[in-house]
Amino acid sequence: MSVRILAVLLVMIATGALAQGFAGLGTESDGFSNPEPGQALVFPDDHGPHPDFRIEWWYLTANLKGANGADFGLQWTLFRSALRPGADNGWSASQTFMAHAAVTTASRHFSTERFARGGIGQAGVAADPFSAWIDDWQMNSGAAAGEDPLAALHVTARGPDFSYDIKLTAAGPLVLHGDDGFSVKSTSGQASYYYSQPFYTVTGKINLPSGPVEVSGQAWLDREWSSQPLDPDQTGWDWLSLHFDDGSKLMGFRLRSRSEDAYTSATWIDPSGETTAYGDGVLQMTPGRAQKVANRALPIEWRLQLAERDLDITVEAINPNSWMETMVPYWEGPITVVGSHGGRGYLEMTGYE
Repeated sequence: MSVRILAVLLVMIATGALAQGFAGLGTESDGFSNPEPGQALVFPDDHGPHPDFRIEWWYLTANLKGANGADFGLQWTLFRSALRPGADNGWSASQTFMAHAAVTTASRHFSTERFARGGIGQAGVAADPFSAWIDDWQMNSGAAAGEDPLAALHVTARGPDFSYDIKLTAAGPLVLHGDDGFSVKSTSGQASYYYSQPFYTVTGKINLPSGPVEVSGQAWLDREWSSQPLDPDQTGWDWLSLHFDDGSKLMGFRLRSRSEDAYTSATWIDPSGETTAYGDGVLQMTPGRAQKVANRALPIEWRLQLAERDLDITVEAINPNSWMETMVPYWEGPITVVGSHGGRGYLEMTGYE
């Protein structure tokens, strides 16, 4: 997302953060660069790392179906965190990496994570030709010459009880969120640079304890970087990416605060890739039915309303127990969409205690 789980643990280690924003993401960013409005994003350069910013991620989610019609969700994420600004190499490198991978079915949720130091070849990102990796987990460009490097990707990952190998082809353009990629996260002005490729079609294979499954579907890649994406008062977020049956799409998030109303933002994406940004308060996100997951009461159903688009929908988790048992745990999984618009998508919820 927008602001998403980042290399939370690594950020905490780097800054000594404890309770300033969710997992330290509201800490001061002294010495690091901060996003500024009016700064144009440049491609393919911005597909690569930004070592002068404290945190960054390459975040893929996919809604898939097997040959028998069963629903699956898939996640591949690489987080970069800087101990200090600037790129360097060797064991003294300041860049650290964390990665998450997951597969979700209606009854099971498989997840795993990896950690690496930058500068020694174990993990990293290159802009063109695009490649992101940690150990043998790979996200590599398969784009033709002259195409955007993210136009086609080959993605692999594995854990103790699952693996996947998928190929993605983009059928639409990159999408910039907020003000041409400058995405505000709070009334006090915290922000990130944020863009997506939400138009992927997917084919490939998932391997589970029950056996291999050929899958196909849709995927969404988020790219975001910042140095202080949350206000210290903000405690977590609820983020969604939605693929509607008519070809339009929606990104929306709600950042919860201890002392203020939640801060919301959204981007409407029409089938051609044209976008409309909506600022704080326009998208209404109302939590519905809750369920106890990992000893936390989590809203696994939400009502979303966007009056300008005649949108009034309910989204619901395909598997309510899509809990990421990672070092810094959170909820992430595929969802169904019913109401004024039908479709499917992904939901992430962080900071619930």
